[in-house]
Parts: sequence; C-alpha cells; structure tokens
Amino acid sequence: MIGIFDSGIGGLTVVRAIENLIPDVSLLYFGDTAKTPYGTKSADIITEYSLRNCEFLVSKGAKILVVGCNSASSVATEIIRQEFKVPVLEVIGPAAKRAVSLSKSGRIGIIGTRATVGSGVYEQQIGMMNPSCRIFSVPCPLLVPLVEETWTAKRETKMILRRYLHPLRQQQVDTLILGCTHYPLLKELIQARMGRKVALIDSSVEVALSLRQLLSRSHPGTHCYQPVQHAFYLSDITKNAQKIATRLFGRPLEFLSP
Repeated sequence: MIGIFDSGIGGLTVVRAIENLIPDVSLLYFGDTAKTPYGTKSADIITEYSLRNCEFLVSKGAKILVVGCNSASSVATEIIRQEFKVPVLEVIGPAAKRAVSLSKSGRIGIIGTRATVGSGVYEQQIGMMNPSCRIFSVPCPLLVPLVEETWTAKRETKMILRRYLHPLRQQQVDTLILGCTHYPLLKELIQARMGRKVALIDSSVEVALSLRQLLSRSHPGTHCYQPVQHAFYLSDITKNAQKIATRLFGRPLEFLSP
C-alpha cells in the first residue's frame, strides 16, 4: 500500500501518475483540503500538518509514503523520515534531477508556493548536481487557490499566469519546474505562455518514476498479482474536489472522511 498526501487536491496528479505507471499497486490518498494551501504557512505548521498526515496514512496500512506536496517536501521530509520507519519519497529531488538532465542552456526556472521557493531547496539540489546551472525562482501564491476553486479556464487565471511567468521568459529559461503538484492542472496554459521550446518538468510524474524504481529494486514482484484497492480521503469533501478528480481521472472518485 502506497500512501500519498498533499495539502489539497493537487496530489491527485501524483496518484494519477502512479496509477498510469504502476497500475498493480494499491494507493491510499489523503488531501488536507480543510487546511489548504500549505504554501502560505510557516515551516513549523507545515511540518506539524505533514506528520499528522503521515500518521494517518501509516495507521491505514501505508508501507511507503509519498510526500505529494512541494511545500511539505521542502521543509518536512527529513523529519518525516526520522519519525516513520518506512521508505519516504518526495517530489523535489526527482524533479530537480530531471531538470538538470534536460536543460541545454543550464538556465532553469522554478515556480512554486512561497514556502517552496523561500526554502531554496531546488537551488540546493540542482547546485549539488550541476553548480554551473543558473536558477530563476518565482513564487506563485495565487495558483493553488485558483486550481482548488476550479478557475483553471478563467481569464483572470491566464492574466495572473502571464504576470508570474514574465520574468522567466525574460531570463530565457529553457526548462521550467512545476514546483507544486497543483500546477500540472495548469500545464497547457503554462506551456502556451512559455512556448513549446521550454521543457516543463512535472514533479508528479518524476516521483512516480522514482517509486517504480524503488519497487523494482527493493520489492521485485511483491506488489504484483495482488488485488488493487484504492482509497481517497479528504479532510473536507467539496464539490470542487470531486469536479477536479473527475477531470483528472476521467471518472468520479469516491472520497471518504478521515
């Protein structure tokens, strides 16, 4: 059983990526929609919420934890690993590695919440992999609420995206990390604004690939031929969450209260 959590419904992009890449594993999801967004909160509060989320997932049988939230990944991963004796994956390392491998100019852009951008964690990770890369980060605090409110097709969202992405266009980045798992829901709008020559890095896909590698190395064959059972929990079940889930998966999901 793989446990995934996020501050809201953005982590469902991680669930979708895992389901597509590893269809024979059972998934347990918790979205903390009652407290979203995490990215505007302090590191201490994000860590406190993250530990509670992991405790819930482990109590429900999770054997591997995936921190499907960039804000939580940036400030809480090490504490989670200390507190829980199960493998813990986060979304930042895999995305940073992919960006370094794809960028030809070494000019890499990052968009994320204030917590993620303020932590400097992407700069640290990319700097360790390739010190010659130049990093340009832009906090985008309005994007998560817009996604949670299903405003992904609104004119106002396009205007806000244009404002956020303008500095990255000026810096001529050739690779852009979507540093929040909500942002793949805006991927088409972001790609249109940045241009087709800019590679977008989807952290949800990269962490799913890392999970597949982990299962292949440490549990070869153990997750196969077992009944697949998914469970989806939200701390606040809303119509918007159900609408976004149906859009993502092409089918309605049954959400449960913890």
